[in-house]
Amino acid sequence: MIPFSTSCAYEIPLPAGHPFPMDKYSGVQGQLIYEGLVRVGDLTPAPLLTESEALEVHSAAYWRQVMECDFSAQETRKIGFPASEALRDRSLSSAGGTLWCAHQALIKGIGINLAGGTHHAFRNRGEGYCVLNDIAIAAACLLAERKVNKVLVVDLDVHQGNGTAEIFAEDDRVFTFSMHGKDNYPLRKSFSDMDIALPTGTTDAVYLGHLYAALPGIISSVKPDFIFYQSGVDVLSGDRLGKLSLSMQGLGLRDAFVFSQAKAACIPIVSVMGGGYQENLSALIDAHTQTIKMAFDIYE
Repeated sequence: MIPFSTSCAYEIPLPAGHPFPMDKYSGVQGQLIYEGLVRVGDLTPAPLLTESEALEVHSAAYWRQVMECDFSAQETRKIGFPASEALRDRSLSSAGGTLWCAHQALIKGIGINLAGGTHHAFRNRGEGYCVLNDIAIAAACLLAERKVNKVLVVDLDVHQGNGTAEIFAEDDRVFTFSMHGKDNYPLRKSFSDMDIALPTGTTDAVYLGHLYAALPGIISSVKPDFIFYQSGVDVLSGDRLGKLSLSMQGLGLRDAFVFSQAKAACIPIVSVMGGGYQENLSALIDAHTQTIKMAFDIYE
C-alpha cells in the first residue's frame, strides 16, 4: 500500500474571494476515499515539523518569525496568506508530512503527501503561498541522516521552483530540475541545475517531448538515490494562475512517466501536490486525484 500523509486537520481560514483553493486538499482526500483507492485508516495525519528539522534549511531568525506569526505587512503580502497560528500549524504539518513520506518511501519505494510542494520558500523568507520549503527540508534531513547521498528534485509545477533552486544552488548533493512557464511567476527566476522554460500556450506534444527527452538523461547522469516530485497541476489549460495548455490526458502521461522512470530505476520517490488553481473546484480535485491514480497504476 502506498503511504499517504494528510494535513487536512490544519487548514487556513481565508477571506472571501481569496484565489487560493484551500478546499482542494480535503476534496482530494474525500475523492480518494469515495473511489475506494484508500480508506480513512490509510491516511496518516502529518506530524508537525520540529525546529531541528526546519533548521536544516531555514535560518533561525526566520524560524522564530514563523513560530511567532511575526510577519510585516510586506512579508505577508509576499506570502499571500494572512499571518496566523493556523498558517503556522498548516506549514509545520505540510512540511512534516513530506518528511514522513520520505522516510516511508525509503522502505516502500514511494510516499505521497496530500499537501506540500511549497517551492517558493527560501531560507530566510516565504512567498507565493509558501512559508516553509517542504521538499528542501525533507531532502536536507535525509542527507543529514545519511539515508541518501544524492537527491533529484523534479519540479513540474507551472511556476519555477525558485526557492528550492536557490537553497541548493551551492549543494552538489541535490540536483534541481524545473520545467515551467517562461512568462509566469516568479518574474525573476532563480537558476536550477536544469531549467526548461516553456512559452505561453504550450500543449501536450511539446511539453511531453521536453520531459521525455530530459528526465531519463538526468537520472542517468545524476544517479540520484532519491526523487522528490513536485506534481503541480497548474500546467492544465484554463488554470487561473498558469499559462500552459496541457490536457488532462497530457497531465496523466506526464505523471505516469515520472513515476515509471523512478520505479524502473528503483529510486524511492515522494510526490507532493503543488499548485492548481482551476476555477472549477471539481475539475481541480479530479486533476490532483488523477496524479495519485497514476501512482497507483505504476506501484500497486
